[in-house]
Amino acid sequence: MKEFDKKIVLEDGEEYLGYGFGANVESICEIVFNTSMVGYQEVVSDPSYTYQMVVMTYPLVGNYGITDDDYETNKPTIGGLIVREYNDIPSNFRYTKTLSEYLEENDIPGITGIDTRKLTRSIRNKGSRKVIITDIKTSREQAIKKLKEFNIPKDVVSKVSCKKKWYSRTANAKYNVVAVDCGIKLNIIRNLNKRGCNVTVVPYNTTAEEIVKLKPDGVFLSNGPGNPEDVTEVIELIKQIKGKYPMFGICLGHQMISLAYGAKTYKLKFGHRGGNHPVLNLQTDKIEITSQNHSYAVDENYLQGTGLKATHKNILDNTIEGVECKKDKLFSVQYHPESAPGPQDSSYLFDKFINMMKGEK
Repeated sequence: MKEFDKKIVLEDGEEYLGYGFGANVESICEIVFNTSMVGYQEVVSDPSYTYQMVVMTYPLVGNYGITDDDYETNKPTIGGLIVREYNDIPSNFRYTKTLSEYLEENDIPGITGIDTRKLTRSIRNKGSRKVIITDIKTSREQAIKKLKEFNIPKDVVSKVSCKKKWYSRTANAKYNVVAVDCGIKLNIIRNLNKRGCNVTVVPYNTTAEEIVKLKPDGVFLSNGPGNPEDVTEVIELIKQIKGKYPMFGICLGHQMISLAYGAKTYKLKFGHRGGNHPVLNLQTDKIEITSQNHSYAVDENYLQGTGLKATHKNILDNTIEGVECKKDKLFSVQYHPESAPGPQDSSYLFDKFINMMKGEK
């Protein structure tokens, strides 16, 4: 049997041995798990996973490789990947490189051979916490010392947001959308382009005056990593422009909208991550299967009096999954209607945003 060459150690001393793939580097992050059965490329290239190490609960990862058309960002910032079984011989006519090659190119470590069921139960029962992926020769005591000394940065949105505005145009465009980039997924932009929107992507610290100059038909607030309370620039921006343009927020955008209106957010024990979360649409009574990726949630107890009305709820834990303010032509959802490779139950939300802009024309 091949000898283990890597291991992970959690801050409470739990230790798991395995085999390294991807980049041969040490990394300290917050450990989380994702229950998606497919879509590992979209996971590792999602900016919302900055400073997080992801456990994939689906046991086989890497078997269809990496393709050029499916990235969610051009520069991945995930902290690491933990899998049960890694496959380095992909079977897919579209693949251009292996997952390990992609991780190695971007200095992201991976570990395979881990009992991911046991590890996921640990995260579910004890909550997310700090983890280190390190060489097998590192002692548990050394690893725990490093974990105690490391503080996960809070300025994560500034790390992943674009540094200057950029454009994604489409043929025969009908609308101009300004997207505030807090770690935006490329498939959100694809969905807007597909519906006739030219998209101007701007940094998270763009001022209200700069957005007014761009003369948008609507404003989009993106997903992104970290605690929404830390993104004070965007919260202040929302306060200044709410009611002036139709506005749509996803994930972190949903949380920042709620904070701007006076609600509060809190951190979940282990978060929601995966493509199989049932959400009840309170306006239609229909259940949507959704894709999610977040550690924080909007506190329902503080919605009253804000002007926001809850529109969606998570069936598993009753957390708020959507809010709306019709007076200000604004709505947001906690989950990802643009999810790729799926599910697609909630793509109607992009059409709702389009119709709001159409009504303003």
